[in-house]
Amino acid sequence: MRVNRTTAPGSGVIHHLVTRAGDRLCVLVRPDGHRQLFEYDGDSDQPTRAVGLAPDEADQLADILHSRPITDRVAALEQRVDALIGERGR
Repeated sequence: MRVNRTTAPGSGVIHHLVTRAGDRLCVLVRPDGHRQLFEYDGDSDQPTRAVGLAPDEADQLADILHSRPITDRVAALEQRVDALIGERGR
């Protein structure tokens, strides 16, 4: 994903996101901590949808979107390998 950051004076910081599939989103981070998500359709510069989030809602969404840390994923793989080796040894 490509992410570009710009400052909108008086409004906050805008994070422009383009996914591998070409979908475009923006996240406006306001000085008061509120966030606004914008979805864009095609090449239009006008958002097709906007969703406002309070700081706690943004935190909840971030928790949902956040993947497990790499150390947790490696530990899970090690446990699976240990289980497979243990099954073979029986």
